[in-house]
Amino acid sequence: MKKLRHYLILGVLFVLVTGTAAHFLYNWMGNNVIIGLFTPINESVWEHMKLLYFPMLIYSFFVLLKIKNKYFCLLPSLYLGNLLGTFLIPILFYSYTFITEKNHLILDISVFILSTIIAFLTVYKFTLSCKLKEYRFLVYSLFFVVFLCFIVFSYYPPEIEIFTDPTT
Repeated sequence: MKKLRHYLILGVLFVLVTGTAAHFLYNWMGNNVIIGLFTPINESVWEHMKLLYFPMLIYSFFVLLKIKNKYFCLLPSLYLGNLLGTFLIPILFYSYTFITEKNHLILDISVFILSTIIAFLTVYKFTLSCKLKEYRFLVYSLFFVVFLCFIVFSYYPPEIEIFTDPTT
């Protein structure tokens, strides 16, 4: 349990640091199309969901290599935590902007931090309880669908608000 907690705390830090760097990576790399599949290409809420999704996916590979033999329910828990954290971003963003009627940078940053922490707390709880055993296929399927959506919608977004870049 202590080892799992240690790796998940490191995961929170990894996602916060790499997610923050990823916010700027597309521009830093000269608007590289490949980089844009995995990092935000504009300021839409959808693109900002990548700030948690892909860094947590990368960290998942690392943590699985280190401790998967100790925790048999780690993989579905990582995927569920990732999905929850990723979708908390628009839920929390639209909730607070509904109340305040505009967005605030400090609250946007807080949404990212809170979503990341909740994602890893979810991983911790579900890894220890192993309650996802029967739902693995569903979690894996949802995770894969979201992955494909990020790839496709990066350059071919539907015309709905979550995909709209407010700066254009």
